[in-house]
Amino acid sequence: MKDLTSMPNIGKEMASKLKSVEITTAEELIEIGAKEAFFRLKMKYLQVCLVHLYTLEGAIQNIEFHCLSEKTKANLKEFGNSLK
Repeated sequence: MKDLTSMPNIGKEMASKLKSVEITTAEELIEIGAKEAFFRLKMKYLQVCLVHLYTLEGAIQNIEFHCLSEKTKANLKEFGNSLK
């Protein structure tokens, strides 16, 4: 099992937040997906924003979040807005 911080975009603080919502490994994050992980974070940490969702998706895709495709960003933004 790989540590969360082995993924792009995931530092100690994000890893700690993910662990607090029962996502403890890179494999778990990949299995759960960015949207579910973001939803869990949003329920616990009100300050979580769209950039966090991009960060999670980038980690899953093994790329820096700013390299996500415009289509992916639009899809994630729509999801994020649906939680408001």
